[in-house]
Amino acid sequence: MTDSEKRIEAQQREQPDPYEGNHPIPRFILVIVALVFSWGIYYLATSNLKDPPEMGDSRTIADLTAQTGAKTGVVNGAQIYAAQCVACHQASGTGLPGVFPPLAASEWVAGKASVIAQILLHGISGSLTVKGVVYNGQMPAFKDKLNDAEIGAVLTHIRSNFGNAAGKVDAALVKTEREASKDRKQSWNGDDELGKLK
Repeated sequence: MTDSEKRIEAQQREQPDPYEGNHPIPRFILVIVALVFSWGIYYLATSNLKDPPEMGDSRTIADLTAQTGAKTGVVNGAQIYAAQCVACHQASGTGLPGVFPPLAASEWVAGKASVIAQILLHGISGSLTVKGVVYNGQMPAFKDKLNDAEIGAVLTHIRSNFGNAAGKVDAALVKTEREASKDRKQSWNGDDELGKLK
């Protein structure tokens, strides 16, 4: 067999080159993709994006407690702390180093009750020095989420736990502080403003 015969035999064994047929995507698939895309746009447009997750849970203590506790009139500061504060300040009150300040042995917690009440009522934005470490973040305001008794109960819990031995905070003090700052619309600007209240 000559070289040219070998080449012809090899060519005859080969299959023709593949080609792409004219098979468009089925229309129902295109409709499904368009519907999913439209739903995604609608979901993003109507979802509640005003409360970023780093600002904490926006539910109130009334949403989280059983009705029996509300009937007795006793507010449990530990429950409020677990529902509202643990995400940032941790169950042990130690916070997250460099991110969320500790409540344990904090000069802000042990200081004047009126100052810590103002912090809970209006929140903080900007840098705050706690135990010599500067924390630059935000804390949400609870004036619209918790009533005076609930804020007093959680402050009493914080001031009497985590190695703190400060006094009790009652609803009357929180009410006084709420009235004194009722026209305030923004958060406290960290050390700059809160340092003057110390």
